[in-house]
Amino acid sequence: MSNQSWQLLNPETVLSIPLKKTDPVELYLPLRNLVASKYSESDAEKVESVLETLNKCRRDMVERRGDLSLPMQRDCLIHYFKCLCMVESLFTSLSSDADADADADPIIFVWYDAFNPEHEEGVSSQRNGIQLEKAAVVFNLGAICSQIAASYDRTTALGRHLAMEAFKVAANFFFQLWKVFAKDVVSATLDLTPLLAQFLHALFSAQASELELQPQLLNDARYALHQSVHLLYARAVTLIHNVSRAAKLKHVYCFDRTWATHLSEKEGFFGNSSMHSWNLAQAEAPQRESSIPEQPNAECVAEILVRGICRRSIPNLQQIYVDLILSEYNPFKLMKDGKLVAYPWDMPPRYPTDSAILSPSMSSPLSGILALLPLKKSEPLNLYESLRNYFVLKYSESVAKRVEGPLEMLHKLRNEMLRDDLSLPLRRDCLIRYFKCLCMIEPFFPMNASPNPPVFVWYNAINPQQDSSQHNIHLEKASVLFNLVALCTHIALSCDLTTIQGCRLAMEALNEALNWFSPLPGESKKASGTIDLSEQYTSKIKNEIVGLKHKFPHPQSDVSSLPEYPASTNDPSSDVTEQFLLGYCKAHSLLQEVCEAACLDLLSAVSPVKIKDGNLVANATLEAPNLALENMSLQETQH
Repeated sequence: MSNQSWQLLNPETVLSIPLKKTDPVELYLPLRNLVASKYSESDAEKVESVLETLNKCRRDMVERRGDLSLPMQRDCLIHYFKCLCMVESLFTSLSSDADADADADPIIFVWYDAFNPEHEEGVSSQRNGIQLEKAAVVFNLGAICSQIAASYDRTTALGRHLAMEAFKVAANFFFQLWKVFAKDVVSATLDLTPLLAQFLHALFSAQASELELQPQLLNDARYALHQSVHLLYARAVTLIHNVSRAAKLKHVYCFDRTWATHLSEKEGFFGNSSMHSWNLAQAEAPQRESSIPEQPNAECVAEILVRGICRRSIPNLQQIYVDLILSEYNPFKLMKDGKLVAYPWDMPPRYPTDSAILSPSMSSPLSGILALLPLKKSEPLNLYESLRNYFVLKYSESVAKRVEGPLEMLHKLRNEMLRDDLSLPLRRDCLIRYFKCLCMIEPFFPMNASPNPPVFVWYNAINPQQDSSQHNIHLEKASVLFNLVALCTHIALSCDLTTIQGCRLAMEALNEALNWFSPLPGESKKASGTIDLSEQYTSKIKNEIVGLKHKFPHPQSDVSSLPEYPASTNDPSSDVTEQFLLGYCKAHSLLQEVCEAACLDLLSAVSPVKIKDGNLVANATLEAPNLALENMSLQETQH
């Protein structure tokens, strides 16, 4: 089938859906009063920052929607969903203790059908309305991702990739709505039923698959590719007819009636194209010559960088407590006194680290179990100049200009990575961000077109007299992974184990060290590094850390369930904080599973590297907070 036929039969049309609308509701005062009455005033003070942020998120979601860009609406909804999960136990309390809390202010959520906005009556839920609220927010997360996908210029490689990823995430949200959240809603509008959620999951899965396979579909007659897209659209067609029948029973219309026609045309086209590709395959010779991968052209450079920064070679880290306690970029912070601090969704976090948690006891049992693993040292390197010159020579000055923002960020992160005066949390954040940037540029190595490619020089961590000097980017990646492992052990050894939070942080730091081991052997094998990167040496370190975990001193509070969820304690003063943390961990795990398209985070206002007008740029709005954090870290070091 010719490219011309493809364009005629498949216009650049994709379907997206509107968001549900809701009425305003006050959340802060009734929830704070509930915490104060059920627990204590001190407990209310510990979590009031989360309650304020919850209230702000919902107010912005209702009142500022027209002023916010699509990515900002997504950020607000994700932040609100995390806060909702944190306070869910309070709504359970409201429901179970209805008699005891008869005087409490009622919390009534009202939501309207997304596909029938003319209908004046919405669905409301009182006291236990958290289930309706969560289902509606998950619906809107799927809806906003579908709108983000439809907003991209899909004639470009980057736009097509981002649209495909956004449709995948939209499909994932509606899968969760179908399987989990819609089932918990007793009385729902038609848009919150499992049937409609199932249809939307099928629809956005089909559109994502079409975009993902589009380059191959244009140039490849393989039957399996065409058939896979055809089956997805066929399922969507079946489900849309089922939804239409259900809608007629309720005397409402769900969506534009042209949707059914559009999906039927898609199903018919891919059915015919799959049959055509099958016949073509039967007529061809049984063996085909393997094609040589094409070199990336200038138009694909930005897309390749985006794909690189979101590579699956980055371990799927839980790092819940590490981020809650140490990370300067996490919007939620857990302090040593049990206070939970939340930062507004639309501003970059800039918390000081609670260094008391990183103050080891003089009799720390860890000190005699594991010797401090030294970090590898490296020579300074001007990555910006060499990489920018490569893009100029390989492509053009205009292409180099489009990507110079990320190259500047890469160069800056490498310089900061070599600093010894940064605090442990800042150094960890820097190493993780630098590793992601290395994954971003990896597809362009080896840079054969460059007369002066960068040369990475790394010294043996155990014997600094030995070094390895290579152009191989895998030496750089392996060395950074080694340092991440070492740094996590430093964090574990620096924790104050006389506190529950210190014990949890140390345990999770060791878990994270083991996670960073997973890609290390593969990177080391691709480079001839120093002996400290050998499989024999790294296996020895790994075994020591595993052994340390078995000898790890547990506090009275059971922490065996970490890192996935915090365990409950018998201490009444920490009950409300524990419940909030449990909700946060559940939300964190769900969003990690659903929002697997990390490239969408590049649209966020708080991402260090952003996608803007089809280009990758460094986020200048983060520079001031970053400088403040560096100065703070220097002051801590001097004291």
